[in-house]
Amino acid sequence: MDIYKEVNELIPGSYLKEDLYANTRNPIMVKDTKLMLEHFEVLRLFGITRVLVESKALSKVEQGQTEKITEVKLTPEVEKQMSQGTPPKSRSLETLYDEAVDSYRKEFINYRSGKKLDVAAVRTIVLPVIQAFLESKEYVRRLNEFSSLQNYRAHHSISVGILAALISDAMGYARGQVLQIGIAGVLADSGMAKVDEKIIDKVAFLTGEELSEVKKHVIHSFQMVNDSSLVRQEMKVAILQHHERFDGSGYPRGLKGQEITEISQILSVADVYHAMASERPYRQKESSFKVIELMREEEFGKFDMKVIEVLHELINKLSIGTKVKLTTDEIAEVIYLHRDFPLRPIVKVLDTGAHIDLSSNRKISIVKIY
Repeated sequence: MDIYKEVNELIPGSYLKEDLYANTRNPIMVKDTKLMLEHFEVLRLFGITRVLVESKALSKVEQGQTEKITEVKLTPEVEKQMSQGTPPKSRSLETLYDEAVDSYRKEFINYRSGKKLDVAAVRTIVLPVIQAFLESKEYVRRLNEFSSLQNYRAHHSISVGILAALISDAMGYARGQVLQIGIAGVLADSGMAKVDEKIIDKVAFLTGEELSEVKKHVIHSFQMVNDSSLVRQEMKVAILQHHERFDGSGYPRGLKGQEITEISQILSVADVYHAMASERPYRQKESSFKVIELMREEEFGKFDMKVIEVLHELINKLSIGTKVKLTTDEIAEVIYLHRDFPLRPIVKVLDTGAHIDLSSNRKISIVKIY
């Protein structure tokens, strides 16, 4: 059955079920178009508030079908409107993200009060934003800008789910698995709801006893999803193992190397990256470049380097000519890439023309890409 939906209620992956006109001779969108973020902005620009869509569109998103997306042909006037100001994709994506964070925050509060974890409800909350990031991968570079100190726990869970989905997609996992991995990333820290709130929110260093309580969250998370048929067994294992480390320094079992599943490692890298790149009560956030560099070098041996390299490619891949901002606040251009130090190229400062080899000058690093 097809139904009319308000444009502000649409989710990425809905299918248009009639040709759409806006005082035009030809349709601005044709029947069976798979509606994505850019289409929503076009609808708003033309003042269209309701469209006829397939009522079961969400199930198509969940199943990861790969129907061809019908392209939208824009008039020069519309293209000009869409090019002005903040990119429309970014606005829509941030709205989806904020809605997911707020909804999951409420679910987490329910877990604290003893409510059973409802995986179906979590899927409904997170699949639209995960799917949106999969369709607009370039916006992962802005993910940490969406996060805030307030409601950090919900921000972290949603962001880990998004990152885990993007990493697994880049590693060639099937779309159904990618979405499952994304959901597992969101649920990995659900067990924090069973840990004393005073410990979680504590700004000072934790005592040994308090740290032991925090480490139990992986057991709680596993127990909370273990009875659900909507979470595959390998995802449950990954939730349990997402704090294990290759060198055996992790928990809860101190597993090493190949004893830890690849999906567990994907969750681990996503979890640590977002935590280190986010503002916390006890420390400032680091740039994405600095975080990946720390994970590659100072934390060497704890993570699967293959997974870290995939994350690096998604977020901080550099090429000759890339414009970057340095920790000195200078804008520079990449002019040479070191094979062994991909995050520390030789750059030319645009204002002065000075060349800086970041591989030898460790006091200066890249803050972000322009």
